[in-house]
Amino acid sequence: MWGGKSISEKYESEAGEDEVTLLNDLAGKGEEVFKSCQIKGVIFDCYQTLIDIDTDEHRLETYEVVSRWLAYQGVKIKPEKLWDTYMFKVKERMEDSREIYPEIRVEEIFAEICRENSVWKIDEKHLGVETSRVFRAASIQKLRPFPQSIELIEQCINIPKCIISNGQRVFSELELRFLGLFDYFDFVIFSSDVGYKKPDLRLFMSALKKMGLELEPNCVMSIGDSYENEILPARKLGMRAMRIEEAWKHFDLTD
Repeated sequence: MWGGKSISEKYESEAGEDEVTLLNDLAGKGEEVFKSCQIKGVIFDCYQTLIDIDTDEHRLETYEVVSRWLAYQGVKIKPEKLWDTYMFKVKERMEDSREIYPEIRVEEIFAEICRENSVWKIDEKHLGVETSRVFRAASIQKLRPFPQSIELIEQCINIPKCIISNGQRVFSELELRFLGLFDYFDFVIFSSDVGYKKPDLRLFMSALKKMGLELEPNCVMSIGDSYENEILPARKLGMRAMRIEEAWKHFDLTD
């Protein structure tokens, strides 16, 4: 649900000429060259850019794990019903939103489900948070940082950096912390906090403002895996932008 989108072949060949030229000059020279080229801030995507992840929210086994765990929290719901109810509520929230790119808060969905199926008095807000994390843990097949991305971050260690993620703070922040990535960044913006997700321009505008660079978007680089979500919206605001693979390549960080 919270992954990047594919990039068209058209933009594989056309997009990013300026950035490729820039990084050809920068390759291997690190933080000093970022400064000399007047790159004053960098915005990273999270998943498939910093974190290599594989999840499956469409396996019955995921809901069986959550259903069994909920039984010990005072919530009685069969895995099949949990699956159907969760998907229905997500779709309903999305359709009711006035946003073009709507986002949900997964803990609110699970809080509702827990309240509706409780067999004794529960703290639904707290249980919604904990259920979200159990659900995430049950659905993950792979979770690891890209070592190339860690090296890339360290190339510009003293340059202001942030993350804009189409992710759920309730568990995504913990994943960043567990993998040792969170403290590299000045701040993280999660779509779940604001109710809309990339490619909404407001997320990038907010990041520029927090960096104090809203009047200098051309001095900020956006790096991600998705043309639709990270490259196009950044360029619309006058920022530089490039795919994560290009950044690895031109800093000689590929495997």
